[in-house]
Amino acid sequence: MSLITLKFFSEALGMQTEALVVMPQKGNYGEIGINSNVKPGPYKCLYLLHGLSDDHTIWLRRTSIERYASYYGICVVMPRADRSFYSNMKYGLAYYDHIAKELPKVIREYFNVSDKQEDNFVAGLSMGGYGALKIGLRESGSFAACAGISPCGDLKQLTEFNEVFRPIFGDDLAIPPEDDLLCLIDAKKDCPNRPKVYIGIGTEDFLYNNIQSVCTSLRENGYDFTYRESAGSHTWEFWDEYIQYILKWMLD
Repeated sequence: MSLITLKFFSEALGMQTEALVVMPQKGNYGEIGINSNVKPGPYKCLYLLHGLSDDHTIWLRRTSIERYASYYGICVVMPRADRSFYSNMKYGLAYYDHIAKELPKVIREYFNVSDKQEDNFVAGLSMGGYGALKIGLRESGSFAACAGISPCGDLKQLTEFNEVFRPIFGDDLAIPPEDDLLCLIDAKKDCPNRPKVYIGIGTEDFLYNNIQSVCTSLRENGYDFTYRESAGSHTWEFWDEYIQYILKWMLD
């Protein structure tokens, strides 16, 4: 696999930004300790989103995502979203437009990745898990699957995040329907090309109860929905384990 730091100008953000890209490498004969299944492109692509306290480098620093990507022969794109909850911020930047709409176009401009829905995926943890579910639902027709590990669910119930939410949603903390997972699930329930959905969470995670209403709504509205829970909390040991389950679910 190749690791690329992509620095580029974002029209959505109005500034330079960057993303890390793990790309399949055909010529890796003699590389020791790597199980590679690289096939001719265009490649399948996973957009992998970070959490509130992290940045775009964190998945590489805390997990073996590059090794997992090599096993499946896929491209993995890890963008930077700061503390935006993957939203167009009321008092800030248009991170939703940047990551959900602009970034896939940039990646396809520079790399040999597929533009087909069945070859594109989005996943993330915590804030990024919420972002992945939101992007997957809102951009129905763009992603085959979306997955959240330990995701934030019903934002209206997360009052401990109010100070984080103020620059995103405004002083009245009004969550618009397009940023409300429960509203999105209902709005997209009859969409013929909606993605399949995966949620995984630890039974000791502080977000465990918060995500259950989202899970119930996905089941009641007939989504192709996979849920997995096991002992664990809001930790990288749990997330490194679960990203492997998600890759298998998406790609096997």
